Amino acid sequence: MSLPKTHDLPLFPLQTVLFPDGLLSLKVFEARYLDLMGSCLREGKPFGVVALKQGGEVAGAGGLSFESRGTMAELIDVDSAQANILLVRCRGAQRFDVTKSRQESDGLWVATAELLPPDEPVAPPEELHDTVRGLANAIATLKSQGAEPFLEPYQFERAGWVANRWCEILPISLAAKQKLMELPDAQVRLQLVDEFLRSKGVVK
Repeated sequence: MSLPKTHDLPLFPLQTVLFPDGLLSLKVFEARYLDLMGSCLREGKPFGVVALKQGGEVAGAGGLSFESRGTMAELIDVDSAQANILLVRCRGAQRFDVTKSRQESDGLWVATAELLPPDEPVAPPEELHDTVRGLANAIATLKSQGAEPFLEPYQFERAGWVANRWCEILPISLAAKQKLMELPDAQVRLQLVDEFLRSKGVVK
């Protein structure tokens, strides 16, 4: 659905960084987030995922603070596993900046969000093709183990898509993932991933 560049966006602060085109699976049980999922389903609207800097995801955790740049999440499917528990799968969409935020009476955070432009659809440069092949090999290995952490279609021809998928599975800190997600240049993001992989001997 088309959204204005600046609009109100309900937030779900999490101990994770959501990347565009990424897969996010959630187990939702808090009343405010159950209500949020219901309204997103009814209205076909996204919500915003922002990484926590301080505090917990559960209501009552004091001193909550979160990053000012996040990624919108669009619902793919929702399963009611048992009473008052939803299993939700989402796709990462456009990135946004939080220009203002407020907390509703039920504890839900709502941001005035400014949408950011998507990555330019640029191809990975030739010198980074080993990192592209490395991702294809990693996906094949994960599939052989029964894991499918990425949504299809795979877009190996796009530098941003390849960089984002690597960022999701690399053993790096939440803060490092946040910085990579925030980078506006997809090729720079992929270059940094390539340097990390080479430093660990994953890519020769």
